[in-house]
Amino acid sequence: MSKGDQTGPQIRRFMCVNRRAPYGTSYALEGLEATLAAGAFNQDVSVVFMDDGVFALQRGQDTSSTGLKDFSRTWGALESCGVEKLYVERESLEQRGLSAQDLIMTVRIIDAQALGMLMEQQHVLLNF
Repeated sequence: MSKGDQTGPQIRRFMCVNRRAPYGTSYALEGLEATLAAGAFNQDVSVVFMDDGVFALQRGQDTSSTGLKDFSRTWGALESCGVEKLYVERESLEQRGLSAQDLIMTVRIIDAQALGMLMEQQHVLLNF
């Protein structure tokens, strides 16, 4: 292979799918950490919140009675790591009585069909 044939690192499309409630298990925090790591390596990273994962972005979280640290504001650090594609499944929000105004950050709200098509375009899906 000649020098002219070499290409730089290949950009992969990663999607981190947050499906579980933010507290009670380590899934949501692990999802956040994986997303930050992928963003730090200059990959094309998307984040989806669906099912009970939408609660990770709910405004007014209070974990004081649980002894757990509220890490919800850390999701805001994603943009500084180059992660700007944030999605919430519309049906999950509606089923839980939430709207865009109930969320701590601006996200793109998409329906399940559009989300499915978006998922098909990814190289890697990481479910949390």
